[in-house]
Amino acid sequence: MTAVDPAAPPKPVMPGDLMTPRQRLRLILVLGSLIAVGPLTIDMYLPALPAIVDDFGTTSAAVQLTLTGTLIGLALGQLLIGPLSDAVGRRNPLIAGTALHIVASVGCALAPSIGVLGALRVVQGLGAAAAAVIAMAVVRDLFSGSSFAQLLSRLLLVMGAAPVLAPTLGSELLRWTQWRGVFAALVVFGVLLMLVAMFGLRETLPPERRQRGGVLPTVRLYGSLLRDRPFVGLVLVAGLAMAAIFAYVGGSSFVLQGQYGLDEQQFGFAFGAGAIGLIAATQTNVRLLRRYSPQRILLAALLVGATAALVLLAVAVTGFGGLPAVLASLWVVLAATGLAMPNAPAVALSRHGEAAGTASALLGAVQFGIGAVAAPMVGVFGTGAVAMALVIAGGLVAALLVLLLVVRPARLTVEVEPEPVAVAAH
Repeated sequence: MTAVDPAAPPKPVMPGDLMTPRQRLRLILVLGSLIAVGPLTIDMYLPALPAIVDDFGTTSAAVQLTLTGTLIGLALGQLLIGPLSDAVGRRNPLIAGTALHIVASVGCALAPSIGVLGALRVVQGLGAAAAAVIAMAVVRDLFSGSSFAQLLSRLLLVMGAAPVLAPTLGSELLRWTQWRGVFAALVVFGVLLMLVAMFGLRETLPPERRQRGGVLPTVRLYGSLLRDRPFVGLVLVAGLAMAAIFAYVGGSSFVLQGQYGLDEQQFGFAFGAGAIGLIAATQTNVRLLRRYSPQRILLAALLVGATAALVLLAVAVTGFGGLPAVLASLWVVLAATGLAMPNAPAVALSRHGEAAGTASALLGAVQFGIGAVAAPMVGVFGTGAVAMALVIAGGLVAALLVLLLVVRPARLTVEVEPEPVAVAAH
C-alpha cells in the first residue's frame, strides 16, 4: 500500500469525476455530435468542388476560397463565443449559434453565385463555432488532469474521424443528389444538433464561476493568455498541426481526382481510409496516457509526423511509388497528427481552467485561422501533390520547432500527469 503524504494538497474533485460510466458515455455522445458539426460543415462538400467549379463557371481557386471563408468564420466565431460563454453560460450561446448555422446552410443550398456561397459559408462557420468552442469548454468545466486528456481522446475519435469520413459521406450523397443536396443534409444535421443542445446538455458553468462581462475584461483575459509563453506555443503547435490536416482537406480532391484520376466515389473511399489511422491513434492515446505525460506523447507524435511529411514531399517530387506511396505517407501523417491533436489542447487548457471558454476559443481560432491560410496555399502552389505535400510538411515541421523552441516540453509543468484513471467503456 502506497503511503500518502499528509502535507500534499488533496487532488480537487471535478464534477466529471462523480459521473458513472454510463453518464460519461452519454456525455461523449452529446459532445461528439457537437464537435462533428465543424468537420461536417467544412468537409462534406469537398467531393463536389469540381462540380461547383463547373456549375458556376468559375475557377478552382475561387471555389477553394469558400472553404477558407468557413474557416475564417469558425475562427472569428470562437473568439466571440468563447468569452460570451464564460460570461453567460454554455447552453444559450450554443443554441443561438446552431440556429445561425441552420439558416446559413439553407442559404448555401439556394446560393445563386459563387460570391453568395462564399459569404454564406463565412456565416455558416460563425454558427458552427459555437458547437466547437462550447464542447471543449464543457469538457474543461467537468474534468481536469488525465481525465481531461482521456475524455478529449475519446472525443478526438469524432474530431479526428469526422474530417476524413465527411467527404466519404458527401460522395455517397452525390450519388443521389447534386452539390446543393449536401447543404440540405447539413440543414437536417443542424436541426438534430439543436435538439441535442436543448434536451441533451445541461448547463455546466454555474453562475458563481462565470466571468464578468464587458469589452475591457475580455481584452485583459486574452492579454493574460497571450502572456503565457507555453500556452501560446501550444496553441501554435495545435494550429500548425491542424494546418497539415486542412492542407490535405483542401488539396486532396484536386490531387486524387485531378492528378491521379479517381472518381468521386473512389476519392471518398481513399479519403476515408485515413480515418483508420486517425481513429487508431486517438484511441491508442488513451492507453498511452496511463504511462506517459501528454507532452511526451506530443513530442513523439510530431517527430513521426514531420518525418512522414518530408517523405510524402519526396514521393510527390520524385513520383516514386505513385499513388500507393502517397496514400501510405498520408496515412502515417494522419495517424501522427491524431496523436498530437488531443494532447496539445489538453496541456494548453489545463493551464487556464478558470477561463476555459476564452482559452478554448483562442485555441480554436488559431487552429482554424491557420487552417484558413493553409487550405488556399495548396491552390496557390498549384493544387498538385507537390503543393499539398509542401504545405503539410511545412506545418508539421514548424509545429515541431515551436514545441522544442517555444514550449520546451522538458521544462513544462502542468497538472496533466499520467495516472491510473479508469476509462468509461463504450
